[in-house]
Amino acid sequence: MWQPHQMADLADVLRERGLEMDPADLSDLTSHPLDAVIGLGFCTASFVSPQGLIVTNHHCAYGAIQYNSTPERDLISDGFLARSLDEELPADPSLRVYVTQAIDEVTDRVTGSLPAGLDDRARFDAIDAATKALVADCEAPGGLRCGVYSFFGGLRFYLVRQMEIRDVRLVHAPPDAIGKFGGDVDNFEWPRHTGDYSFMRAYVGPDGKPADYAKENVPYRPDSWLRVAEQGPEAGDFVMVAGYPGSTNRYRRASEVAAAIDWRLPTMIDYLERSLDIIGRQTEGRDEAAIKYAATVASLNNALKLYRGQRDGFARIDAVADKQAAEAALLAWLGDQGASRRAQREAVAALEAEIAAERATRERDLWVGLLGRSGLVGSANLLYRQARESARPDAEREAGYQARDRPRQEARLRQLERRYDPQVDRALLAFVLQRYAALPADQRVAELDRWLGLAPGGTSVDDLDARLDALYAGTALGDTEARLRWFGADAAAIEASDDSALALAVAIAPALRRIEDAEKAREGRFSVLRPQVMQATIDFNAAQGRPVYPDANNSLRLTFGTVQGYAPRDAVRYEPFTTLAGIAEKHTGAEPFDAPAAELEAIAAGAGARYRGEALDAVPVNFLSDVDTTGGNSGSPTLNARGELVGLLFDGNYESLASDYVFNPDVTRSIHVDARYMRWVMDTVSGADNLLEEMGLPHGEEAR
Repeated sequence: MWQPHQMADLADVLRERGLEMDPADLSDLTSHPLDAVIGLGFCTASFVSPQGLIVTNHHCAYGAIQYNSTPERDLISDGFLARSLDEELPADPSLRVYVTQAIDEVTDRVTGSLPAGLDDRARFDAIDAATKALVADCEAPGGLRCGVYSFFGGLRFYLVRQMEIRDVRLVHAPPDAIGKFGGDVDNFEWPRHTGDYSFMRAYVGPDGKPADYAKENVPYRPDSWLRVAEQGPEAGDFVMVAGYPGSTNRYRRASEVAAAIDWRLPTMIDYLERSLDIIGRQTEGRDEAAIKYAATVASLNNALKLYRGQRDGFARIDAVADKQAAEAALLAWLGDQGASRRAQREAVAALEAEIAAERATRERDLWVGLLGRSGLVGSANLLYRQARESARPDAEREAGYQARDRPRQEARLRQLERRYDPQVDRALLAFVLQRYAALPADQRVAELDRWLGLAPGGTSVDDLDARLDALYAGTALGDTEARLRWFGADAAAIEASDDSALALAVAIAPALRRIEDAEKAREGRFSVLRPQVMQATIDFNAAQGRPVYPDANNSLRLTFGTVQGYAPRDAVRYEPFTTLAGIAEKHTGAEPFDAPAAELEAIAAGAGARYRGEALDAVPVNFLSDVDTTGGNSGSPTLNARGELVGLLFDGNYESLASDYVFNPDVTRSIHVDARYMRWVMDTVSGADNLLEEMGLPHGEEAR
């Protein structure tokens, strides 16, 4: 997952692999194709027309689809198509489009002038202050979202400047039976037959500048956009993906990988399984509640399969032993370098000690943190924290609670009404509190114990139902207008309130601050040690002639490879393409293999022959490549050797999921929607002629 500026160093490799455009263009953020690749904050997307039309995955637009759905107008099941600009629907209030304009290294301005002798917390605060100052200066012109991103564990810092487009509208989504065909059964699996695509549009004010949603806003006109290739890829073809991968952990220590295997993965799998079971039981027979939690369920199911895949992937390899061997080789090399590397050798030992100390409070930190996932508790915590932070100078406020963050916070409070049901929320909160109460006494916090009436030696709350009844009956925060009224209140008013949820937020705030303070001090220590260890790792690899890329961190990256299948186990070989025939074969008529009748009829009739792949002699649906991607890459444009759009990255295979920690090129594959299938559905099933025409693509009789 290379940074754009690293493409120059890889020019020869890119040409050798098949790139037909100038490699220098892949380092230029202000020209095609990179300026057409945009972020959503949690997924990737791209412009595909001069009118700000955006293509991304169906599951990336799922929140917007769910937000606009009701039992009477279920866009999740039925799909949606706006045939004109007037019919396009506002997405959920928090959705943003980020257009990257510049990425500049600012390491010297963040850590280059830190005073010597700073203690752990002071070092954290100094880095925090420096990054906030850089961001404030960057955002001063308005309409921008800037961030200082840490690379290589804090060894380097880059300032990323992005245009923030706040008016985003839903344009087209296929029905769930296409966009999510195979559902969670097929998630992370191959072969796959999913039409995971959707379209949105970016809008700005009449003056061309970013603006909040308004009827008079106009489509954003990007400087360039991706052109959809007339012909798609074949097996063995060069492809590349540009996008915003979320996070990987490939430079974590063996001890951290062991902790993931032994504790984090099994703990999170159990939490997600229980949470999904609770939501299923609490929404059974309640259509409105089920729609409200549709996006949550999709997200939880995705995370659950990811963690299971990582667990099973680790079971097939000895990741800890491999990490230990690599660490031993690094230490041996450092030892061979003599006194010049003594500080780095000492940093390795000190880092291991800090990692061990972090494990001591991991149970408490997890379950107390999960309280905030409750819509009610999370909103109350947000309101009280925002009130306290607002009393401080903006530069001194906690990140996430500055003036720049108020629109996001308000959007979060507004959209809760579409994603919150007190019955479901109460049941989920009860589960988390029960798990918290079962922790050893030294893993708990006094403030929450008092609120629960939990004795020092106790491990359960006898009257939990009564306490939760009082909590949900005594609050008005389930009402949007009430939440927004409190959003402007000061801390004293909230502390004096008799609202039960706000009272809980006030009661546990000191404990949350202590946990946060301890985390900041630990991060201050890590900010000294991890960079030293990473520099040693980079130097060691350079001595072997190996370039090093940083872990994913939601910044723009490029990866390249070829269309190819793989062999997951003995005597099994997967081909790199699936076709329309597989949809008909998988169709059972029952969710999640319930292809729409119109699609099955089009398949049976052999419609859309234009979209057939030459070698396949069939319309391709999905394809595999060996590009290196992870969560956050969803929706990323898959480009051919000429920089044309040939697909959308939407998943990885099950065998690859442990690659977030340990990359295995033999079985790591990414799964893409073939653009020919997207066009086939739009042309023969959805009738999205207006969008095909907007993208300059043949349609209707012209395409036959």
